[in-house]
Amino acid sequence: MKRPKPIYGLKKFVTKRKPTISEVVREPTAGGVIFRRSHKTNEVEILLIQDAKNRWTIPKGHIEEGESPKETAEREVGEETGLKAMKVLNWLGKINFRYRRGNSLVLMTTEIFLIQGLGDTDDVHPEDWMNGIKWFPANEALDKIEYDDIGKLILLGLKKIRNSNL
Repeated sequence: MKRPKPIYGLKKFVTKRKPTISEVVREPTAGGVIFRRSHKTNEVEILLIQDAKNRWTIPKGHIEEGESPKETAEREVGEETGLKAMKVLNWLGKINFRYRRGNSLVLMTTEIFLIQGLGDTDDVHPEDWMNGIKWFPANEALDKIEYDDIGKLILLGLKKIRNSNL
């Protein structure tokens, strides 16, 4: 009887299994699609941040106790971009996603608002953990955004901007 060939690396693969999920954590967050009119062309520009994994996205963060999603969006945009003047306009929608953190399954819900940058909108700066921050023409922002759900909300925001002549 012929012995089967050993399967190398199988033990390594089997022992590297992730631990079983032992808890589900819900994390409510809020953020914003920030826009302005270009100083040169008067075209709509969208402000995106580049996260630690080099993905372009919108500013967002955790809702603190006693804070409304709208208040969180304004606070987080200020903290993450340095924008000092803004106007939180319409609620655009919410996105849900999940990810694993150790043995926890994190269910994140993010409320997204349309936010108009006011005042000196060139005076933006990323937080230390970010790799970048930049105003993009709207179409370019849609190409850069890494998450389809956020891209859809940017499109909805652009429609609201157009319909309201902002």
